[in-house]
Amino acid sequence: MTRQEFETRQVGKTGLRVTTLGCGSATAAGIFQDVPDDQARATISAAIDAGIGLIDTAPQYGYGRAEHLLGDALRYRQNGVALSTKVGRLLRPIRSEAERDYPHAWARPFPFEQVYDYSYDGIMRSLDASFQRLGLSRVDILLVHDIGVMTHGAEQNAVYWKQLATGGYRALQELKNADVVKAIGFGVNEWEVLMDAFELGDWDIFLLAGRYTLLEQTSLDPFLSTCIKRGASVIAGAPFNGGALMGTGKWNYAAAPEHIVQRVRDLEAFCAEWKVPIGAAALQFPLTHPAVCNVLTGPRSPEELQGTLNWWNTKIPEDFWTALAEKRLVAPGTPLPNGKVA
Repeated sequence: MTRQEFETRQVGKTGLRVTTLGCGSATAAGIFQDVPDDQARATISAAIDAGIGLIDTAPQYGYGRAEHLLGDALRYRQNGVALSTKVGRLLRPIRSEAERDYPHAWARPFPFEQVYDYSYDGIMRSLDASFQRLGLSRVDILLVHDIGVMTHGAEQNAVYWKQLATGGYRALQELKNADVVKAIGFGVNEWEVLMDAFELGDWDIFLLAGRYTLLEQTSLDPFLSTCIKRGASVIAGAPFNGGALMGTGKWNYAAAPEHIVQRVRDLEAFCAEWKVPIGAAALQFPLTHPAVCNVLTGPRSPEELQGTLNWWNTKIPEDFWTALAEKRLVAPGTPLPNGKVA
């Protein structure tokens, strides 16, 4: 894998800087489709070889499998790489898959089940367990994972939010103040919950999956505008909207509704007219927003990562973005990569 020099951007008001392209580990850990262990390790290693300096993981991914495999790939070569993991789920060992009482998307998970816990003790225990699974002594970014109505429903989310508000947030602040981690934030699929987070206090970074992409800009205002005011950075996760922009028909981990399918068709036709790969446009689009510090992808293999890098390095004509706005294929007020605003 040829190494390249990526632009770096500051995380919030911290001293931490990350490369503008990142590598997630959910796909390599076998979400929806199995990935052999050696391939998963090779994918993370290839990302580091390529110069990517932000690697993201979570206890949930493969129920410990992602952190385990990522640690193998990152061990002894962590210098220059910012590592992000998450809290909010503790893992409890089980003897067989039959003990799980909920469906899951992992092809070959470790023999654990998740227990949600956003309390002070839960967050401290979660990070300690992550250190053990990773086999590493440093985590740079710690994110509250999947709190919100989408995951828990309104009634149960109120319970978990109270845990976070009365203890979890204090735990995160203590970890940052003690320099155990450099930055704290959230990793979610809903921008609305992040507006609630601003009511709790100050945060450095938010990993928002699928809500600021070429396909949808629903988080543009008030969320991204508030990030600018509050000095918080954003990782634009799932830039292909979970596969929707790649023609899979999936969106938000399920079948895409007709209005999303039609918008994808419109974007595909526009990109084809300009002879621009839709993957290249999708990757390069989010970084134009001043709140966004990183675009996070989830390659399944070194070959898939190379395809991502090819799109990343594709030259896109400036007029492409102007025409995209004129066709009303992005929301009004959206910053464009050619320096203009839709």
